[in-house]
Amino acid sequence: MSQPSIGRIVHYRLAAQDAADINRRRKDFHESRSADDQTGFVGHVGNHATEGDVFPATIVRVWEESTITCNLQVQLDGNDTYWATSRAEGDEPGNWCWPSRI
Repeated sequence: MSQPSIGRIVHYRLAAQDAADINRRRKDFHESRSADDQTGFVGHVGNHATEGDVFPATIVRVWEESTITCNLQVQLDGNDTYWATSRAEGDEPGNWCWPSRI
């Protein structure tokens, strides 16, 4: 059984609130017209996120080894990331799991 540690790559399944947060940030950037004004501001841009979408994530902190609770930097399908805090291992939305070996 693998133990989580900083720098390990896992798979994270978005929860409904995660997807809503990601899409709101991307919508806010789009509506701000910063890209149109060529201000140089780098905003959140990417494909629409949906509950259940799975993305690679890097473990950035292990909080509770007994419950396997970790903070993750989730690599989204876009130019941004999502900070998923205090997430447990599992198969449900809002959880992370180890990638399957092929």
